Amino acid sequence: MKNVRLHVLVLILVVIAELIGTKTIPVGVGNIVLLPMLFAMILGVLITPKFLKIAREKEMDDAGSLIGLTLMLLMARYGTNIGPTLPQILAASPALILQELGNLGTVFFGVPIGVLLGLKREVIGGAHSIAREPNVALIGDKFGLDSEEGQGVLGVYIVGTVFGTIFIGLLVSLLAAVTPLHPYSLAMATGVGSASMMTAGVGSLVAMFPEMEEMLTAFGATSNMLSGLDGIYMSLWLALPLSEWLYKKSYKAKYGQLPEPSKAVKGDD
Repeated sequence: MKNVRLHVLVLILVVIAELIGTKTIPVGVGNIVLLPMLFAMILGVLITPKFLKIAREKEMDDAGSLIGLTLMLLMARYGTNIGPTLPQILAASPALILQELGNLGTVFFGVPIGVLLGLKREVIGGAHSIAREPNVALIGDKFGLDSEEGQGVLGVYIVGTVFGTIFIGLLVSLLAAVTPLHPYSLAMATGVGSASMMTAGVGSLVAMFPEMEEMLTAFGATSNMLSGLDGIYMSLWLALPLSEWLYKKSYKAKYGQLPEPSKAVKGDD
């Protein structure tokens, strides 16, 4: 009962977002789909103390603590779609497993670009993954969150929390509209290890391909589950060592010398 005002605010935002509904923007042969979730997030940002000051700081903190619970219920709902489509998922298992290697793309793109922009070891923490909770914990354990690597992973974590769902939802809509990629492959690609990002991406696909709703949600949820299971090991054994190696190569290419070693207290643990 302490959060009655918060629940009322959320209910009002949801009603407004649902009244706005799904908006479709034609692009080439397809469409970019803007879901009610996107409008709810924008409205949620506007009522914060930084803007309209309708919501209080404590309410914002309390809302953040409830995200895990709501996503747990959402993933349970998605889990009901996996069972009936299990034969199709098993048939596509090689693709589901191989697409996990796509998570290394953040390393190959992020590290060189980060060094080019002037970042130092922050780029190792920020570019080795999409920086969700397990990755933050990994960097914190290996380097410490007060290290340069820790600053990098926390920076990406905050940006991903604020803009990740918006970015994924719009990107998936755009790719579905202007590329020949199959909706199933795009649904797999949304499973990056973040339930909210996956939900936004799959929601955009379902709005564009409603006849495929069951399979799209099943592929998205399965991919996200696999990312959650093997993501931390891929980061530990592949992405993090690769980030350090590529950082040294990129740094030497730009500055003509090797970078200084990590100053992290936990670097040798």
